Order: sequence, then structure tokens, then C-alpha cells
Amino acid sequence: MKIKTSSDYMSSLQSINPVIYYKGEKIKDVTLHPATAPHVRAAAMTYALASQAEHHDLATATSHLTGRKISRFTHVHQNVEDLLKKVKLLRILGQKTGTCFQRCVGFDGINAVYSVVYEVDEKLGTDYLERFKQWLTYIQDENLMVVGAMTDPKGDRSKNPSEQPDPDQFVRVVERRNDGIVVRGAKLHMTGAVNSHEILIMPTMAMDEKSKDYAFVGAIPVDAPGIIMVFGRQAGDDRRDKLETIDVGKPRFGSVGGEAMIIFDDVFIPNERVFLDGETEFTASIVYRFAAHHRSNYGACKTGLMDVLTGAVSYLCQIQGAAKGSHVRDKVTEMIHLSETLYSSSIACSAEGVPTESGAYMVDTMLANVCKQNVTRFHFEVARLAVDLAGGFIATLPSEHDLKSDEVGHLVKKYFTGVADIPVEERIKIGRLIEAMTGGTALVESMHGAGSPQAQRIMIFREGDLTKKVSLAKALAGIPSVKPKQEAS
Repeated sequence: MKIKTSSDYMSSLQSINPVIYYKGEKIKDVTLHPATAPHVRAAAMTYALASQAEHHDLATATSHLTGRKISRFTHVHQNVEDLLKKVKLLRILGQKTGTCFQRCVGFDGINAVYSVVYEVDEKLGTDYLERFKQWLTYIQDENLMVVGAMTDPKGDRSKNPSEQPDPDQFVRVVERRNDGIVVRGAKLHMTGAVNSHEILIMPTMAMDEKSKDYAFVGAIPVDAPGIIMVFGRQAGDDRRDKLETIDVGKPRFGSVGGEAMIIFDDVFIPNERVFLDGETEFTASIVYRFAAHHRSNYGACKTGLMDVLTGAVSYLCQIQGAAKGSHVRDKVTEMIHLSETLYSSSIACSAEGVPTESGAYMVDTMLANVCKQNVTRFHFEVARLAVDLAGGFIATLPSEHDLKSDEVGHLVKKYFTGVADIPVEERIKIGRLIEAMTGGTALVESMHGAGSPQAQRIMIFREGDLTKKVSLAKALAGIPSVKPKQEAS
């Protein structure tokens, strides 16, 4: 692996030159800019863990393509053990960063595309898999961070891509050349985009035959000509300056994943980096498999965040002298119960994984959707309990400027003191951490990341096999199963 350490990763980002805007101005160095640097540091943790002996086995894998040691975030799952190691790794990363570490979308995109293009080649005689293997070997050997780009703006959602008044509301091929394709459009909410090296572009939905130009998969460096990124705002981002580190809540790491809009302004993708082009019948499989992989992750990474939140509110209750209260213990117990229940969903869908035709392993898709549906409830309930226990002061704390003020600082300290032997600064810091992890952007991402709750409910109903369940009930009740009468021809 060329990039081995956090420092290597930082240096690699400084060696490329993507076009990134934030609040109307260009960002020159994402490793230093106050809006992006915390997200860079969170992603850097994925590199740091790989070099630590205690986490090396989880954070690395052996490439089935080359036999070389690689980052797990560039690996194609070869067995159930790979799926389980991924889950365990994600929980640890969530615990260490308290936020999104951003490499999962590209990771899941790699696995989805690999398994599907194998099937495209088998049916149609194309050479997409070989192209993909060549690109993936490069990603693995260099240990590059890939942003998976799937979500399109969608425009008028009652219309298909080919029916949109503005055809650019879905990323599309606008020109086909002998040596490649030219694409135009945008992808929204792209986690880790500004601090990735490569973009893996995928369709956002199943495409019909009229939408061939939208049915493509391709990869391109983030600083390729025609790519423009606009970094999104997050709750409390104006607090990030050199003075207000406490007010941020998590001084080292970002609020969520550092999402950005990626604009493709007639971007050329050479043939060797095109892995699907017009084969509409396979777009549904890419979306389906990507979504399942990605939804299974949430039961692990979000559990890591919930672990931090549970620890934070428990310590705050100690500071405030309330930790021994029976109601406190009961609510903390519920937080732990919800966290472990969510984690068990992620473990379950991984343990029930099965091989695809390509040999790459898929999680159990029903359980993956159940896992993500649980995230949209359990994470919110843990956050609610944390706010309940913390008290209203987390929403009304004076700023760090006031804490350090010569005029009123001593008064802030006096009236925000808890138990006598714990510094008031610790109460304020832990309060800000809880504020950061329960407000604004953090919970929105838990709700809508990897698809909104309704998307999971559709899949749960679709895969629920109600016909079988009805048959089971009839059998126990002694009701004969009668096949529906066929109408006379």
C-alpha cells in the first residue's frame, strides 16, 4: 500500500488539486481549511488503525486479485468472515471519531459494482469486469479513498430520467467517443467527496430502456477537468475557528461526513474506466446491492457513535451529581440496550451473507434493511435519552469567549460548576459534545443516509415473503392451501 499512515494520507490530498467551493470561495487545502480539516482527520483514522497492531487484522485484508496486503476499505468481500470484520472495524472507528469516517460509500460501491459487472460480462460478453479489476488493483495498491457517487438531484420525482424537463437532473452520457464517454450532471450529498482521491459514479435507480444514457458506471479522479465540488454547510460550522474549540463539541472531528455536491461539467471518462454503458437491465442490481451493503454498515458505525454518546451523558451525570439516581441508571441501561440491539442487526445480516455469482459476498438483504430501519429509530431514541439526562444547559451554554473573558469568565465558571472535584471546563466540554452529537446534521444523516426510512420499508415488505407466512398460518389452523382457480381460456 502506497498510503500507509495518516500522514501519508494528508500528504496525498495536498498533492492533488480538486476544484472545491465553500461559502462562495475556493478551498485551496482541505487538510487545513477549518470547514474540511475535521472530516479529513476522521477519514485519516481509517489509515491510522491499519498501522496499529491491535486493529491491523480488522483494518486490512489480503487482496483476492493480487495476494497483497490492502486496506479493508478497498477489499471485495470473499466470505462471511470479511463481512463480520468490516462490522467490527466500523464500530471501533465510530467509537474513536464520534462521526462518519467516510470510506464506506466507496467501499460498498466497489463491492456492488464488482459482483454486478461479472454478471453483465457473463450474459453479454463484455469486458467490464477486467476493466474494473485493473482499476481496483490500482486503488488497492495505492490505498486510495474512493467516494461512491450515487444520489442524483432527481428533479421532478414523478418523472423518469429521460422524461425530465432538464435532462441533467440525472448524470448522463452526453457524448460517446471511440476512446471514452463524456458525462454531465451532478451528484448530491456525497460523503467524503472533498477529501477522496477517486469518484466511482453509479446510477441512482433502476433505469428503463429510454434511459440508456443514464445507465453507466465509471471512475474518475476528483481533480479531473470539469469536476466542481460545492461543500455543504453543517450545524455549528461557524464555530470552527482557532478560538472556539470547546464550542465545537468535537474539536478534532467533524459533525458528520463532510458532504458535498459533485458537478460533472462535461467530464471525459476513458473507456478503461467505464464499467457499464447503456445496459439498463443491470442498474437495479447495482442500486439494490449497494444499498444492502451500505445499510448493513449503519448498525455498526452508528453503534460506535451511540457508545460515545452513552459514555458522555454518563460522565455528565457524574459531574452533576446525578449518576446514582435510579431513573438515570434506567435510561442509561436503555441506551446500552438499544445500541447492542442495533449492533446485533449488523452482525446478523453479515453472518447470513451469501456468495454472488462472482464469488463476492453479499449481506442478507432483508436483515440489512431491518438494520437501517432500526437506525432511524434507535439512534434518535438514544439521542433523546441523552438530551433528557443532560438537561437544558447543553442548548444555552455561553461561548468559550465568555469562559475565557477577564470580565465574566470567573462568573461562568462559578455558576456552571458541578461536583467540587471535577473542573467546570470538563462539564462544558462534555455538554458541547452531547450537543454536537444530538443536534442538526448528525441525526439527519442517520435518518436519510443509505436511503430514507421509506426505502427500507419498501424492501422489507418486498422481501417479507408474505405468501409463505400465510401458508404457515393456514397449515397451523388446518386450512387447506388451495391454488387460485385459473380462468377459462
